[in-house]
Amino acid sequence: MTLAVTAMVRDEADVIRQWVEYHLAQGVDVLIVTDNASTDGTAEILQEFSSRGLLHLRHDGEHRKQQGKVVTAMAREAATVHGADWVVNADADEFLVPMDRSRRLADVFAELDPTIGAFTVPVVNLVGPLAHDGAGFDRLVWRDERSNDQLQAVGVLAQPTPNAVHVADPDVTVAQGNHIVSIANAGEVPEALALEVLHLPWRSWQQLEHKTELAGKGYEANPDLTPSPNHHGMLDYRRWQEGTLLAYVAARFVDEDDAAHGPFTYEPFLPTFLDSEGISRPTPDERADRAEIARLRRLGRALVDRDARIRALEVALAEQHDRTRRELDDVRRMALGAERESERLRVALTALQRRKVVRYVDAVAGRLRRH
Repeated sequence: MTLAVTAMVRDEADVIRQWVEYHLAQGVDVLIVTDNASTDGTAEILQEFSSRGLLHLRHDGEHRKQQGKVVTAMAREAATVHGADWVVNADADEFLVPMDRSRRLADVFAELDPTIGAFTVPVVNLVGPLAHDGAGFDRLVWRDERSNDQLQAVGVLAQPTPNAVHVADPDVTVAQGNHIVSIANAGEVPEALALEVLHLPWRSWQQLEHKTELAGKGYEANPDLTPSPNHHGMLDYRRWQEGTLLAYVAARFVDEDDAAHGPFTYEPFLPTFLDSEGISRPTPDERADRAEIARLRRLGRALVDRDARIRALEVALAEQHDRTRRELDDVRRMALGAERESERLRVALTALQRRKVVRYVDAVAGRLRRH
């Protein structure tokens, strides 16, 4: 059994070394990584692994959110060039983990029935206190189990969408975001072989600000992509443009009090696993000032409340617009009906008048003939 993992990455130097070593330690046979013109040292770190024969490095300098095309090409390469049996298409902030922590990925995929085809894997966000920079392996150790309503109350739309895992196929197509593939699901994954993704989407203020700017500009550069205005990346991009993103970010992060009393579960798996494999971790993060974070969180939540009120007004206006449109449509239909009735009466009147004229002419003609 050959297990391949692909990733398209850009400016992920804070986590990319640990991401590569983690998946190698989990028994991944083939790593195919496309660097998207990183400028923070990511490409150089990947080149180190490539030079040692530990991964296959590709380069793509285009910045147009072309992830679907690039990942599809890597997934097909996994099948045609490397003879993979299974393919996982991941991001650099995603760590695929067996639910049974005593197993490794290689053990799970060796037992998975390939007739399953493709299946989805839940994605769990790991959260914790905010820091200015750093990867957060020691800090982001809480499973975010907030409901979508609770997330929306701090400016986040929803929990993440599950990722797709699939058998290798030279004709596979991977959709933007790695959530959907062209291979159908044909069976259930046994509970003992279940997987999940531990996700580090918001590692630090510096990382999230940079990621937001890159994502927004990437979408702007590609008119063929039309993300919803409510897409999480585009929401953050507009916040970044108006200079309020840091407040929104502070609102979504979790401090120790939140973690102790809220819907969060302690999840130290990543730092524990890295330590057990002798995988070095970055220098511990310097956390942001608590008083400053508290101020920013208050501001962020006030902005979220403002946004909610604006959305409510927009919904009310849209509903009023729909009602007005329907009323206008009713008036138009009534006017059209009245116009048609008027035309019917005009035609009837004209016909009546013509019949009267004919009868009058006939009467005159009759009198003339009698004389």
